[in-house]
Amino acid sequence: MNLNARLQTEQSAPQCTPLLLIHGLFGSLDNLGVLARGLRDRRQVIQVDVRNHGLSPRSDQMSYAAMAADMFDTLDTLGIEKVSVIGHSMGGKIAMTMASLAAARVEQLVMIDIAPVDYQTRRHDAIFAALNAVTAAGVEQRAQAAELMRQYIDEEGIIQFLLKSFHAGEWRFNVPVLWDNYAAISGWNSLPASPHAALFIRGGDSSYLDNAYRDTLLAQFPHARAHVIADAGHWVHAEKPDAVLRAVRRFLALPA
Repeated sequence: MNLNARLQTEQSAPQCTPLLLIHGLFGSLDNLGVLARGLRDRRQVIQVDVRNHGLSPRSDQMSYAAMAADMFDTLDTLGIEKVSVIGHSMGGKIAMTMASLAAARVEQLVMIDIAPVDYQTRRHDAIFAALNAVTAAGVEQRAQAAELMRQYIDEEGIIQFLLKSFHAGEWRFNVPVLWDNYAAISGWNSLPASPHAALFIRGGDSSYLDNAYRDTLLAQFPHARAHVIADAGHWVHAEKPDAVLRAVRRFLALPA
């Protein structure tokens, strides 16, 4: 499947391995825009809408193998053989799967606030309820949608994040398919030990990269490094973009 993609680069950028940026659940390619803008002077940057998100095609399937295959299909269309991958949350799991399926096509990995584990918990039921309430009400304005969503979601930042994908009364992510595939999205099948250099960035206030997952993570990514950013939650790249960019540049050996 070829995905909706955006390429960014600056003329001064050296000819190095491009960077593929992959957003998380309920996101779009714009969600990692702050990282793209901060890195495009050093590498070509490719942002994508994951299947069933943004302007990419829709499908009933949301397995990580299928989503990783989409990335390679899209890179093939763009004529790009090898990338380093930066993924947030679900996007991080896609990145890890890419490295397992086609190791030679992935140089380095950066996972933002996600571990290679089956979380075995439903973290997003309130979000699904809010999204479905907006659809059922048939509202078209973001202000009306936000008012409804506040009945289900307490954090205004999450509401505004979700509304970035609300256009003309429609959600740009495929809510029914995401609901039906939620167990696969939050789940995980363990991978063989990877040879790739990998950076796991954790928001200090987030539970997604809890220390309890350390042994499981290292079994799959024995060359992993960890970087914790204090006073940040799951959307650490939005809350502390400068700190995330510094960590990424240092890991990728990019000049500041």
